[in-house]
Amino acid sequence: MNSWFAAGASTTSGGRYVLRHATLSRFERYVVALNAGNHRPLLSAYHPNAVLRFPDGVHSWSGLHVGRDAIEALLKGYVAGDFRGEIAEVYFGGPPWRMTAVVRFHGHSSQRSRRTGRRSRLVLLVRTRWGRIVEQEDFFEHSSRTEAFEARLRELGLDGGWRRP
Repeated sequence: MNSWFAAGASTTSGGRYVLRHATLSRFERYVVALNAGNHRPLLSAYHPNAVLRFPDGVHSWSGLHVGRDAIEALLKGYVAGDFRGEIAEVYFGGPPWRMTAVVRFHGHSSQRSRRTGRRSRLVLLVRTRWGRIVEQEDFFEHSSRTEAFEARLRELGLDGGWRRP
């Protein structure tokens, strides 16, 4: 009986380890693609009816983005703004059919728009169903500076015409 318990416990913890690393690797690939200007791999991870909440403000990213089309507009804005970022930490919980991830993300403006001095730290609360993102809520440190940063991007011609309707 004890050997069955030990075998089950080691399989469960081993499975969690593999799942955690597979999911982290997938998130990292999305960030690499996003940093290269390709938002499509990350967009494909969202459920068609996914919900993304971004902190309120006067900037065009604020508010609730419902569905892939709205989320795509936000991701296009990220790419058009020439941002770069990296995952600093990730915490996972729950089974694969109902997983929650908390991601600490560090973002900054790229070399092309570096003069704006934009750096931000974000925490993303991501809920998935069988690997598809169904809900995401972003919290970030410098939301009050987003309006000034967007104005600077428009001055530099980096807004890309991606504003939401």
